[in-house]
Amino acid sequence: MTGLGLPPLLVVTDRHGAPRPLAETVRAAVSGGARFVWLRDRDLDRAARRAFALDVLAALAPLGGRLVIGGDVALAAETGAHGVHLGGAATAADIAQARAALGPKAPIGVSAHSPTEVAAAAEAGADYATLSPIFPTASKPGYGPALGLSALEACRGLPIPVFALGGVGAAQAPACLGAGAAGIAVMGGLMRAADSEAETRILLQTLAG
Repeated sequence: MTGLGLPPLLVVTDRHGAPRPLAETVRAAVSGGARFVWLRDRDLDRAARRAFALDVLAALAPLGGRLVIGGDVALAAETGAHGVHLGGAATAADIAQARAALGPKAPIGVSAHSPTEVAAAAEAGADYATLSPIFPTASKPGYGPALGLSALEACRGLPIPVFALGGVGAAQAPACLGAGAAGIAVMGGLMRAADSEAETRILLQTLAG
């Protein structure tokens, strides 16, 4: 757990990478032990995104899990999601607005693509950050070259937990934790898995070990 009580595995949704309905994939991950989900899929229309958020919340709520909505504070407030995950351009004002809308205990995350951006997110008041891409990834090839473990090392000492994202699976997780990551964020590896429940269990066992 991080200082916020956030689990070390952040499941990032991507319906384009899932060979089955997205809700089915996420529910399988939750059955496998996932307790922290970032609803990305910002190209969904709002009604579909709202319905999906409510479905995920129904799966997570009895288990004490948390859902953060990507980039839509209003939808997070409307659905009762636990928090929001903002883009890398989020300012202190954006974070303050999210905090005012969602409450002081809502986890507010920011996507970062360098240690400098993680530091800026912390300074702006974010609760956690994802840092990507740590390794080469087929899911998000447009964010430049892989940062490597040294980027995680450079974030040591910053006051917010950092989740390693990009090409991270069970094989890479121990090295990420060793480099200072609080946890890992996984999209393609879970979305594309033939058995997302089993893959989630493997990831959590690796993180626990």
